[in-house]
Amino acid sequence: MKILVTGGAGFIGSNFILYWLSRYTNDKIVNLDKLTYAGNLENLQSVESNKNYVFIKEDICNSKAVKSIIKDYQIDTVVHFAAETHVDRSIDDPTPFIKTNVEGTYVLLDAALKNNVHRFHHISTDEVFGSLELGTEEKFNESSNYSPRSPYSASKAASDHLVRAFGITYGLPITISNCSNNYGPYQFPEKLIPLTVTNLLEGKKVPVYGDGLYVRDWLYVEDHCRAVDLILNKGRIGETYFIGGLTEDINNIEIVKKILKIMDMGEDKIKYVKDRPGHDRRYAIDWSKINKELGWKPEHDFEEYLKLTVDWYKRNKNWWKKIKND
Repeated sequence: MKILVTGGAGFIGSNFILYWLSRYTNDKIVNLDKLTYAGNLENLQSVESNKNYVFIKEDICNSKAVKSIIKDYQIDTVVHFAAETHVDRSIDDPTPFIKTNVEGTYVLLDAALKNNVHRFHHISTDEVFGSLELGTEEKFNESSNYSPRSPYSASKAASDHLVRAFGITYGLPITISNCSNNYGPYQFPEKLIPLTVTNLLEGKKVPVYGDGLYVRDWLYVEDHCRAVDLILNKGRIGETYFIGGLTEDINNIEIVKKILKIMDMGEDKIKYVKDRPGHDRRYAIDWSKINKELGWKPEHDFEEYLKLTVDWYKRNKNWWKKIKND
């Protein structure tokens, strides 16, 4: 394969590139990333000299450049991670979310279509489906109705619809995956788990929104990469696959308390703060379709890999301190 990975300097994108190059040594990857605040080429130092890896700093909204890259590198597969993703930032200013997540996705789809790309895989989120009630057994699945509640999730919902429209209208060979909250190495420290760990390592308190009872489904990033691998190699064209982690609900305050226990610190480090507007109460993912069709299931135990993730941030202080000090 000759793969264009968008947003490959970000958290999930960089983990995917490292995963792919270690397993498919004959495939070529072009990493297209604008290097916004969340992009970090240090994530990819181990593959910088790999002859099958190329980095290009560019904006996915630059239509001329994107078309040229796909054509010049004879790209046959696009894996589209690039997105503005932080809900709080989208509340403060939705503009870059609309531009990158909607317009940028359109530019990529148009370029892929005009260059006869064999597969366009779009990475999306469970947040496009809105919020579930606490204490219920309900989970999102591939038939769930879209009900985005933040500018971020609305922009991702729009991009999902664009991808499907290009598949149906123009016959572009697309697949989509909607994943739950990822965690693991190289995650930008504005997200819950790395923010908690790094704040504690800095001697700061951990901010927790509202009552802390917001529930998320947690997916270790390598499990996500394996799922995308299976979709690219075995997934059916035009299909959507849900990628989830835990099977039992766990709320944010429990996550923070688990990290405090791992780091041998007390609950006095918790600081409850004013809730964010429109905060989704609960997410949960039904990943039975990808399990039945492609044989995928999450393999990384949350308790074990949460500890390993904490250890990674302890060992890589230089990586995250530079980011937090910028």
